Amino acid sequence: MTTNSVWMHIGAGAFHRAHQAWYLHQLRQQGDDSWGIALGNIRGDAVALLDQLQAQNGEYVLETVTPEGERAYETITSLRTILPWDAEISALVAQGAHADTKVISFTVTEAGYYLTPGHELDLSQADIQADINGDVRTIYGALARILRQRIASGGAPVTLLSCDNLRHNGERFRHGLLAFLAAQGDSRLTQWVHSHTTSPDTMVDRITPRPTPDVAVRVKAATGKDDGAAVMAESFIQWVIEDDFIAGRPALEKVGVELVASVLPWEEAKIRILNATHAAVAWAGTLAGQEYIDDSLRQPAIYQLAYDYITRDVMPSLSPSPLDLANYRDVVLARFSNPHIKDTNQRVGADGLSKIPGMVTPTLRECYQRGAEPAATAMLPALFYLFLQRWASRQLPYAYQDGVLNAEALRQQLVSDDALQTFLSDTSLFAELAHDRAFHALVTRSVNLLEQQLMQTATV
Repeated sequence: MTTNSVWMHIGAGAFHRAHQAWYLHQLRQQGDDSWGIALGNIRGDAVALLDQLQAQNGEYVLETVTPEGERAYETITSLRTILPWDAEISALVAQGAHADTKVISFTVTEAGYYLTPGHELDLSQADIQADINGDVRTIYGALARILRQRIASGGAPVTLLSCDNLRHNGERFRHGLLAFLAAQGDSRLTQWVHSHTTSPDTMVDRITPRPTPDVAVRVKAATGKDDGAAVMAESFIQWVIEDDFIAGRPALEKVGVELVASVLPWEEAKIRILNATHAAVAWAGTLAGQEYIDDSLRQPAIYQLAYDYITRDVMPSLSPSPLDLANYRDVVLARFSNPHIKDTNQRVGADGLSKIPGMVTPTLRECYQRGAEPAATAMLPALFYLFLQRWASRQLPYAYQDGVLNAEALRQQLVSDDALQTFLSDTSLFAELAHDRAFHALVTRSVNLLEQQLMQTATV
């Protein structure tokens, strides 16, 4: 077979290269080279990486490591085209407009969808406003430009595939894109998107830290290659996709991808048991003076907090489920405990202002709805509040990164006398619970308990 279909991916970070690119590489290893990836980026922060990949003909080494410390090395060959960056994203536009490009996927993080707690596009965001007026800062501005050129080039159908940890990611991305196009007043493109694109929901999973210099050192020792674009990830990998591709797709089922009618059960388990717990461990570990996820989870109090959150509150919320939730919990906690990954609390703890409403508040609400007090889940917003307090007083050991952070306003709020009540009254974080006295009292007790535990830790 020869490559005749293009899977264009927007977002040149480590996760895509450890996850989606790995799966398409596996197909090539089986002799199916009918699909290749064209990789590009919206913003200019990946220019050095793209240049390095171009110099390596798109190839790079992926290092994987098991919880037992077994390392494996594989040269990934699925990136067939590296799209050079410029401010007009001209290479992305040209490739995305080509009829051979049948899937456009993207990884832009949860915050990169600019959605309100009600899952509407936040038109007040400066980046969204800039793109409505013709700039290219967001996935919406980029796709609007790409798809207009695609229509001008013949308008072949294309699948738009979100690969981020966002609940109902395909559906909510699509809703955001259509709202963006409405704000631009482009009824022609809106109609074309309705009729010529699909946006399947997906669930993606592989813990992938930001690459550190020691990865390249190990790659050199193991393979003899000087690789300036090497990436490292855990050995575990999973991908579940709603099978709704409008223009064809690779035979992903042959390499372990689960193609299903509905992603929902996997999605909810992943977001609540893995993603929310991951963030909680990062916030707790940071408060306890730890740098890495695995070291944080080896603290007995942090492990117990994570275990109780999943067992007492999440599992009842997700039952009945086609998944073995207890086994999923145990596998997730074992993966977090992998001492060889060295995933940082800084990376995992980022974007908390999006993670609380998207990953934590649903469990809080459902516990109350079934008449249960979410005492175990309340520890998560309590942790995040104390984490933000450290950030506001400039006592975090690293820079906190959050795509929707208004730093000056939040810092002023957090140093006020009623900071906790203001935090808990934020409907963008807690929906209707922001007005619930019982919820306020519960999280206040949780904050007090955590502060006592932190004081005891500090004096040991």
